[in-house]
Amino acid sequence: MMKSWKAAAAGALLLASVGAVAQSKIGFVNTERIFRESEPARRAEKKLEGEFSRRERELNDLGNRLRSESEKFDKDSPVLSETQRNQRQRTLAELDRDFQRKQREFREDVNQRRNEEFASVLQSANRALKSIAEREGFDAVFQDAAYANPKLDLTDKVLKALADAK
Repeated sequence: MMKSWKAAAAGALLLASVGAVAQSKIGFVNTERIFRESEPARRAEKKLEGEFSRRERELNDLGNRLRSESEKFDKDSPVLSETQRNQRQRTLAELDRDFQRKQREFREDVNQRRNEEFASVLQSANRALKSIAEREGFDAVFQDAAYANPKLDLTDKVLKALADAK
């Protein structure tokens, strides 16, 4: 008799939990879309483009110079003396090291600045999302759900709120 009482209590507790979850209002937002489509994200991309375009051009020019010098060395190599060949190889190796170093520094700087800019975009999106969730009575809103019914998607509302917030 005691065993059936515990089972009945557990069953009632489970039904109450399911009922509470069924009454909860849940939504989700796709942060990838926010980063790709929102106005603040577009502004951040343009800002980063302007900030790094000169360095990117310089890096491309250095890469082209390295390629050109390497092709010239390959073409001239058969007629160069051993000393000349060694000197040009050292020069090419130095140029390649310089290019690799500058390329690595460029990527690190771009990534750091991108992270900074997009952290700001995420803060703005989270503020807009919180406002929407409070206004519409959501109990929980998740970011980047593995699966969610499209009717739970609040991404369009957040994008609109970000566009309106200019």
